[in-house]
Amino acid sequence: METGTIPLDDLAGGLDLYRTLESGQSYLWRRDDGEMYGGTPAPGAWYSTVVDGDVIRVRTRDGRLEWESTTDAEPTVRRLLRLDDDLEAIVAAGPDDQLLREAYEAHRGMRLVQDPAFGCLISFICSAQMRVGRIHTMVKTLASEYGDEIVVDGETYHAFPTPDQLATATEAELRELGLGYRAPYVVRTAEMVASGEAHPEDARELEYEAAREYLTKFVGVGDKVADCVLLFSLEFDEAVPLDTWIKSAIEDYFPDCDRGSYAATSRALRERLGGEYAGYAQTYVFHHLRTGE
Repeated sequence: METGTIPLDDLAGGLDLYRTLESGQSYLWRRDDGEMYGGTPAPGAWYSTVVDGDVIRVRTRDGRLEWESTTDAEPTVRRLLRLDDDLEAIVAAGPDDQLLREAYEAHRGMRLVQDPAFGCLISFICSAQMRVGRIHTMVKTLASEYGDEIVVDGETYHAFPTPDQLATATEAELRELGLGYRAPYVVRTAEMVASGEAHPEDARELEYEAAREYLTKFVGVGDKVADCVLLFSLEFDEAVPLDTWIKSAIEDYFPDCDRGSYAATSRALRERLGGEYAGYAQTYVFHHLRTGE
């Protein structure tokens, strides 16, 4: 395994690895103690994921982000955890809003993630009407059942399945694994990507609202899931997914942003939360309200 360290003081705004990886943005990482999304931080715990066949492990300890991998992973770690984002500047550019100030203060160092697009897409198709812990379990099960198995130093890791691998699943199999009504959505979306009919990465080149519309062509993907993929994979930092928590925030804190439709309400909230980095603001507010911290 290759190893490296990145001083946290070198990262503008720092890094809270627990909040970054356990805030409902990503379901493609695993915590070594098996307690990910259990609601309790584990200082110094290793988190692992597999990207392009390489195992990547990260943890924070003694003021450093440590990584180890089957390849020179620092560029990938920087991309996945968005370590080059200037959090201080992003927070400073946000609107003067009490709820947002509280969220930024309570969750300092939480960064957006940049997950691989296909895994992100399937994760959020699985997310409908599910708690974060259950979503994580579903995604972990898909990896162990259909993804490549990689053994490193006696430890077994599972990559998230490729579109081709997941397209071999049947609806019945996925229902047995607990996906319920999401099963046909996952199979059909995997088939669409495997066949070349569409790929979530293709949305990257479009304007924001056109990109959201493009992603809704995948089976089981509505506007909210599309916004999650845009924000947590494709670097559309202005995306504002309107999930249950954010709808509650609109009702309680931003009632004038309720415009009666998803597109119009999202547009109004995006403007209220600062435009370019509204997705950062949304993620902080979501985590703040969900955890009550």
